[in-house]
Amino acid sequence: MSETGEVTEAIRAGDQERFAALAQRHRHELEVHCYRMLGSYSDAEDMVQETLLRAWRRRETFEGRATPRAWLYRIATNACLDALSGPARSREVVMAMAGGERSAQAEVPWLRPIPDRVLDLAAPGEGEPHAVAAARETIELAYLAAIQHLPPRQRAVLILRDVAGWRAEETADALELSVPAVKSALQRARATLRVHLPERRADWKPATEPSAEERQVLRRYLKASQKGDLDTLAALLREDARQAMPPATLLYAGRAAILEMWRPVMEGPEAWGEWRLIETGANRQPAVASYVRRPGETSFAAVNLDVLRIEDGLIAEITTFGPEVLAAFGLPEKI
Repeated sequence: MSETGEVTEAIRAGDQERFAALAQRHRHELEVHCYRMLGSYSDAEDMVQETLLRAWRRRETFEGRATPRAWLYRIATNACLDALSGPARSREVVMAMAGGERSAQAEVPWLRPIPDRVLDLAAPGEGEPHAVAAARETIELAYLAAIQHLPPRQRAVLILRDVAGWRAEETADALELSVPAVKSALQRARATLRVHLPERRADWKPATEPSAEERQVLRRYLKASQKGDLDTLAALLREDARQAMPPATLLYAGRAAILEMWRPVMEGPEAWGEWRLIETGANRQPAVASYVRRPGETSFAAVNLDVLRIEDGLIAEITTFGPEVLAAFGLPEKI
């Protein structure tokens, strides 16, 4: 029996347990979809739970004309739009500029990373129709931050059309818009996106995971950070590298500004202590979790998660998140 038939049968039988098991097949993919809409993995997890509850409550709306996946996407998208329209979830992009440079990541205080392990679970086999669900070019932090600059409905149109690959008619039906309204929203969204994405992003090569060169740079960054070797770290940074630290709307623009911020933490009488870093992956980008053992302490405490964007063998951007995100990566508070 097809999945559509299984879902229809579960609904007719009033079998909530079986219905939930069928819907769970799409859970990880829905988490990625909601993550794009909301920009925060923890919020996306909550929204998928809300989606599955809504799906059961509105099970009579499943008529079998669309696939269960498409039906759940529709419910998830509208659940995200409802959440974003509520006053308690109001989100405003904040201007962040340093040295004439702007960073979309620094302007989105609610931005949080998503572990690569979640993307692995969401990704179908290569070549399948919805393989783009976890494609790197639509999940990297630069892209995630840029689409958060879009009004929620424009964001939904862009994601459904350009990421999920829906036709204009399907998108219009899901969002209760006219087809001309969908086409207009998509055109405006694409124009806004070009403004907020890094200038060279059009030259990036699509990939599903960091390249061997990126991993090599990451490991050099890890070793240099553990040794407090600022000379090597300087050599790894592009001259125009940037570092953002959401939720703080801070932007350190340029190699010199980044090193000036790092120096007192790693060198001199105020240095924090001995460092240990653990390699991981976030948003299909190389990442490291940092821990420090301060003088007189016996264990290393979590400090942050750095997610790197690497271009031509050099670090172009670092997005730094607090230690609260590490649990989602299966990493401990102390080592």
